[in-house]
Amino acid sequence: MTLPLSPDELLTTTRSVRKRLDLDRPVPLELVEEALTIALQAPTGSNSQNWQWLVITDPDLRAQIGEYYRKSFQAYRAAGGPKRHLENASPERVATQERVTSSADHLAEVMGRVPVHVLACIHVGDELPPGNQAGLWGSLLPAAWSYQLAARARGLGSAWTTLHLRYEKEIAELLGIPPQYRQGVLLPTAYYTGETFKPAPREPLATVLHHDRW
Repeated sequence: MTLPLSPDELLTTTRSVRKRLDLDRPVPLELVEEALTIALQAPTGSNSQNWQWLVITDPDLRAQIGEYYRKSFQAYRAAGGPKRHLENASPERVATQERVTSSADHLAEVMGRVPVHVLACIHVGDELPPGNQAGLWGSLLPAAWSYQLAARARGLGSAWTTLHLRYEKEIAELLGIPPQYRQGVLLPTAYYTGETFKPAPREPLATVLHHDRW
């Protein structure tokens, strides 16, 4: 069963869930697989679906991934983390980033306890292509977002995370990922607490929109 959300509501209220992830409620694997089945309909370059998806539920594996994530987050936090580039930000923007920082701190501490980790990978061959890689990652990341939308429609929360990539090689070895595949995003997934979500504050469209020329 899916939630009665309109397309606009689904798109504007699917948020990165951190503090509200339910760490104790088991997640049925079939819900995750349903959401991934939807994700496989996402667009890909040249209609080539060169992705692979790992769904990690083993407690020991999740704990090890969580420790790598925690160490990476500590380095990110020491470098300024979510508060970087706020010198000329409005008070509202600063307040928002304070909340984001708090929730990011929380996720770093509990990542290993989140019931399901979904790891999106893509085939790259011997090494990443030189230059602009938009075509490569553009054939994976839309599907990851589709997964988050489909999970949200099924009452699940998730968070878009990439800090684990500091330890990509170690995690690849831990999970047996072949060297021809690279990781794109880690999506911790769980039921969420509370009722629903609301759209996040964003800059008005007029501040970022250009017609014909910059």
